[in-house]
Amino acid sequence: MQNQQFTVADYLLTRLKQLNVTDVFQIPGDYVKHFTQALEYFEGVNAIGAVNELDAAYAADAYGRTRGLGAVSLQYGVSTFSALNAIAGAYVERSPVVVISACPGADARQITKMYDVLYHHSTGNMAADQEIYRHVTVSAITLSTSVGAPEIIDDLLIAAITHKRPVYIACYKEVWGEPCPMPPDSVLQPLVIKSDPLALENAVEQAWSQIIAAKKPLIFAGVEVLRNGLSGLLQQIIDASGMLYTTTSEGKTVLDEKGDKFIGTYSDAASIHEVRKLVTDADCFLTFGTIITDDYLVFIESKYADMVLATTGQIRAGYFIYENVTMKDFMEALLHKFKNDNAYPIKTIAPPPPVYPEPWLANSDPFWNDKPNTITYNRFFQHSIKFLDDNNLLKDIVITLGVSSSLYVATNAYGLSQGSFISSAAWQCIGFETGAASGAQLGSGKRAWTIAGDGGFMMVCQSLSTLARNNLNAVIFVMSNGVYAIEQVYVDMDSFKPGPQYKFDAFDILPKWDYLPLAKAFGAEGFRVTTISELKLVLEKLKKITDKPSLVEVVIPEKDLPRQMYRLGKE
Repeated sequence: MQNQQFTVADYLLTRLKQLNVTDVFQIPGDYVKHFTQALEYFEGVNAIGAVNELDAAYAADAYGRTRGLGAVSLQYGVSTFSALNAIAGAYVERSPVVVISACPGADARQITKMYDVLYHHSTGNMAADQEIYRHVTVSAITLSTSVGAPEIIDDLLIAAITHKRPVYIACYKEVWGEPCPMPPDSVLQPLVIKSDPLALENAVEQAWSQIIAAKKPLIFAGVEVLRNGLSGLLQQIIDASGMLYTTTSEGKTVLDEKGDKFIGTYSDAASIHEVRKLVTDADCFLTFGTIITDDYLVFIESKYADMVLATTGQIRAGYFIYENVTMKDFMEALLHKFKNDNAYPIKTIAPPPPVYPEPWLANSDPFWNDKPNTITYNRFFQHSIKFLDDNNLLKDIVITLGVSSSLYVATNAYGLSQGSFISSAAWQCIGFETGAASGAQLGSGKRAWTIAGDGGFMMVCQSLSTLARNNLNAVIFVMSNGVYAIEQVYVDMDSFKPGPQYKFDAFDILPKWDYLPLAKAFGAEGFRVTTISELKLVLEKLKKITDKPSLVEVVIPEKDLPRQMYRLGKE
């Protein structure tokens, strides 16, 4: 039975519940047992048992992206170290996750001093976990006592929801079970950080001088806008300015994409022609909340001086950098400018989205033109997105992607709902999508529509078991070509040429898996499609599955090279 005494673990769980965290992903362990036992019986917060640490942490990351905060409970050392990659991705991509752990207690530390005992899961440095997590969190603490725990936990959670990044909390083994006062009913709020008034004024004036001088301005939106709840403010700026807008791959679906101001997502050479031309021709970029990665190196090298860049870190207008100015204050000040200038809103309308079967048809590998029933990357998206649109299902799914060729093909999609596109486009982690599926679905309440490369799926295939265990009807499409195609593009693109003389490097060739028995073993529904006709039939079947995950092996040619990836590799 649950211990009736209110404990430190209960305090953290109560605060999480107040912040709408109703699911905590977990890996069990003896050090963290007092927390996991409290979680098991805690009313209103579900313990979601995961099958490994990456599965749990990827899921918590996706949950944080869709719900506003996620949480994962891990064993000391062996679990926290294994989950580090996922938490690093959450840190880079601005996803607030609470990493919960425990470590050897006071008794163990005394025994170590007396007898020089190395405790299990320890490197010998009992603070190693905390020290490592300091690099991928905005706060990392270890509680050696319950004294002051409420204030410390509150500060930690406030840091997570303020900065939209992970935090780490561990306790000495016994502390999670120690008595603790109950928290008040008031929900924790993020800190309100205000700008330096003079710096704000200077930043806005410099930015405004660039805006009013521009002939073809464009708004370039990124994921920080969505994470910080500023999508409504962004929409007001678009309405007041009349400007067209695009997004980064990471920031895709920062707004609903059905408006007439959205030109399409810009993913450098992977973008469709019309989007690339509009970006190339633009002479001023209002860049809000974007994470500028090396995917955009060509863009930033050519457009640096034309950018007005506002992020949670700083404001830059051309070559001028302004510290102590918040993105929210800056956006609000620009909105005021637009509303009070008779020159705005300008009368611009985005080009109409490509009509089906575009943009996929023009981007499909032309080698397969005379084999219309063969599934290629682009044909998969061509038919699956049409299926979702025809059945009015785009609003009911959350598309989940790691880094793969599919990610760059998927960015060409139009018509997606706000917050319905999750990807590892900045950290670029192969395998993220399968682990993230459970968190994306539980956090959003929408069906996870996951597209994985076969190499990525092989890394975390056990996540399918977590989906089945929790009766989640997520769909995992595995693009099965037997190779790390995206890696081969950047190693030697000649390998994709027809003929036996052009071969993939040995390190990019994957083992062969039989996916249908694998699906059955994990408790999922399994399908294998080798033609467009078979794909269409399976898409119809997926509509009717409500209580278990589905694994769909999508067999594509080994040498299918989508034009999006061809352009990226070539340029």
